[in-house]
Amino acid sequence: MPELGSLGRVLILFGVLLIVAGVLFAAAGRIPRLPGDILIRRDGMVIYIPIVTSIVVSVILTLLLSLFFRRP
Repeated sequence: MPELGSLGRVLILFGVLLIVAGVLFAAAGRIPRLPGDILIRRDGMVIYIPIVTSIVVSVILTLLLSLFFRRP
């Protein structure tokens, strides 16, 4: 039954990831638009392209993941 222990850990990790994703989606409406993000408003249509926001999030996640998964 050792396979069930590792399966349990995977399910817990998946649950934590779902909770984190839910919190991020809930907070997404409050994230300010950064200079460099593109917002196009035309006849009843809005297109938002968060270029700078994506770069900032990518850099932050890269730094955090490199801290947590650093190999000796």
